[in-house]
Amino acid sequence: MTEKATNGTLKAGFDQHLRETEGQVRRLEQVFDLIGEQPKGATCPAIEGIIKEANEVAGDIADKAVLDAALIASAQAVEHYEITRYGTLIAWANQLGRTDVAAILQETLNEEYATDDKLTDLATSRVNLTAEDAVSAQ
Repeated sequence: MTEKATNGTLKAGFDQHLRETEGQVRRLEQVFDLIGEQPKGATCPAIEGIIKEANEVAGDIADKAVLDAALIASAQAVEHYEITRYGTLIAWANQLGRTDVAAILQETLNEEYATDDKLTDLATSRVNLTAEDAVSAQ
């Protein structure tokens, strides 16, 4: 998405979230250590579907301003999925008495909420308005 975005703030936000994601991976490794398990890579059909849809939508949009708005919508779809998953994992960890694990996962959930809020703010304050102007001008 970073490569396709044309809005500078959006590009920077995508880059920042990529760095956050690297930290989130380290936290997940920490969680696996705490529970005495080895992490295993797995594909997620839901996320793959969201990304596939985003790529298809992006391929159909010629106007860069409209593309940025669509990229934000796609990024938020990913964020919302991640928010549901982390929220569930936190609830399970708490239920199992693993508040140590829940606290680590909560850090990531907080970042996901913050990213979603930033995307909403960028969309509603700037990008969606620019996209609307571009569509109206056609």
